[in-house]
Amino acid sequence: MTDLIPPPTFRRACRFAAFVLCALAGLSAGLTPAHAVVELNITQGNIQPFPIAIPDFASDGSIDAKAAREISDVVSNDLKLSGLFLPIDPAAFIEKGLDVARAPRFEDWRPINAQALVVGRIGNSDGKLRAEFRLWDVLSGKQLAGEQFFTRARDARRVGHIIADVIYERMTGEKGYFDTRVVFVDESGPKNKRVKRLAIMDQDGYNVRLLTTGKDLVLTPRFSPSTQEITYMSFAGDDPKVYLLNIETGQKEIVGTFPGMTFSPRFSPDGQRIVMSLEQAGAANVYAMDLRSRRTTQLTDSQSINTSPCYAPDGRQIVFESDRDGSQQIYAMNANGSNQHRISSGSGSYSTPVWSPRGDLIAFTKRSGGQFLIGVMKPDGSGERVLTEGFHNEGPTWAPNGRVLMFFRESPGAAGGPRLFSIDLTGYNERLVATPSFGSDPAWSPLIN
Repeated sequence: MTDLIPPPTFRRACRFAAFVLCALAGLSAGLTPAHAVVELNITQGNIQPFPIAIPDFASDGSIDAKAAREISDVVSNDLKLSGLFLPIDPAAFIEKGLDVARAPRFEDWRPINAQALVVGRIGNSDGKLRAEFRLWDVLSGKQLAGEQFFTRARDARRVGHIIADVIYERMTGEKGYFDTRVVFVDESGPKNKRVKRLAIMDQDGYNVRLLTTGKDLVLTPRFSPSTQEITYMSFAGDDPKVYLLNIETGQKEIVGTFPGMTFSPRFSPDGQRIVMSLEQAGAANVYAMDLRSRRTTQLTDSQSINTSPCYAPDGRQIVFESDRDGSQQIYAMNANGSNQHRISSGSGSYSTPVWSPRGDLIAFTKRSGGQFLIGVMKPDGSGERVLTEGFHNEGPTWAPNGRVLMFFRESPGAAGGPRLFSIDLTGYNERLVATPSFGSDPAWSPLIN
């Protein structure tokens, strides 16, 4: 995206307590903006969604009206699925023919309880798609954001995601997560003979694209936090190999071929290293590899199973799972392998720990009482909280703003298989992420732009 037009200098006096959703009150003429602030903590409790009106974006005549409406539909769908916004039914709209070049009639939007209003226009400019939008505070009559983007016509849906990210940030104080992608394992065929291929899609399930052919088994794809590159395992021949794949160019290279089994490679926050688990002589230990020198350093040294390592966002610590105490539990250590200590303390077995991009929480899978739970805890192991449970939940991955998780859930029976789901930190907003076939082991990308 280029040629970004800065929004007006009007700034919201929006306090933030864990997570804040602002319901704006009126402004007194000539005075500092005053707002009624509703504080909503999305880590606990149910949230009343924020009413927002998103009329169909207009076309300037150079683009089909249906194409313009598709972009506003993307914006509306993103905000609705976040669980924090409630797009108002268009049948209730009073004012028609909105234009980004003029202010709306706010008196027509207040009776339908619209607290914010999005107005957009789509057109062509020098062969590029041009998208403009304005975000209005209905109660105060003030503009909160106004931006313009130019892009390729094929990226029309991306424009919708970017606009939704801007609105999300203006209204919550948090970065959005809509202009992102998810890489996952696409699974097809009978249960006892599944074909597993790498696939990638937009975070809302659209634009699914296969990255491998299915000739070789693939496992544990993971995004680099600094680039649009992934690492994954593949069983080509007798030895498992760890690959790096650039999802834009399709260029692939082998990180290494390792004896025995290799598990769960993940990038360091700077993208310069990967950390993984290697099995030798019945034990599995955690190793780090410098991607420039290909030098490998062993970080754990025990006869137990130490696997699923994941760096903290500052790169100083690593969380992993280990059965060294007799059952699978979550441990943390410094990035050089020192100060290894257990942090999980509840009943049951813990696995697949993943550090939040914010650094404040660790997500995990927990097996207890015949159920598989997805939960979060603080980095010291305190504050454990279950978000969802099911027959077989596994593989949590964080949205880049650290407020939403995606995971997969296996359904029982001969016709069963894994499906992708997302859930926010309240535990209330869970949804199925539809994919053409079964899907497992998702990994969320950083923001694309």
